Amino acid sequence: MYIDVAPLDIMVIDDSAYMRRIVSAMLRGFGARRIHEAEDGADALEKIEMQPPDMIIVDWVMPVLDGAELVKLIRQPNFVCAYVPIIMLSGHTERSRVLASSKLGVNHFLSKPVSAKALYNRMADCILYPRRFVSTDEYFGP
Repeated sequence: MYIDVAPLDIMVIDDSAYMRRIVSAMLRGFGARRIHEAEDGADALEKIEMQPPDMIIVDWVMPVLDGAELVKLIRQPNFVCAYVPIIMLSGHTERSRVLASSKLGVNHFLSKPVSAKALYNRMADCILYPRRFVSTDEYFGP
């Protein structure tokens, strides 16, 4: 399965510069050319509002504004990119955290260390099989 990620604006959000470099290198390997990075959720929010991305890859645990809090803000029906596909990365892979990420409205959850194949497959799933969004009083997301 091949996906053309070259035209996509992809935002990588992680407090670890090393992890951002790894994920960005994987994305470049897939053909992505428009990769934006943010070091925490607050930094990401500023950048998202200036230029909404087509896909977000976000770490869960970060200072200032963590991934879960950021997803809650993004998944507001009137937010500039409320429908953007979100892939959550985390080294904390307890069942409760995976379920919580689903309830937040992420499209996919990946455990660290992430493989290029797993990341590519999740991105392909988001692009090739977009999920319909559900909106209730308690949930907004795919």
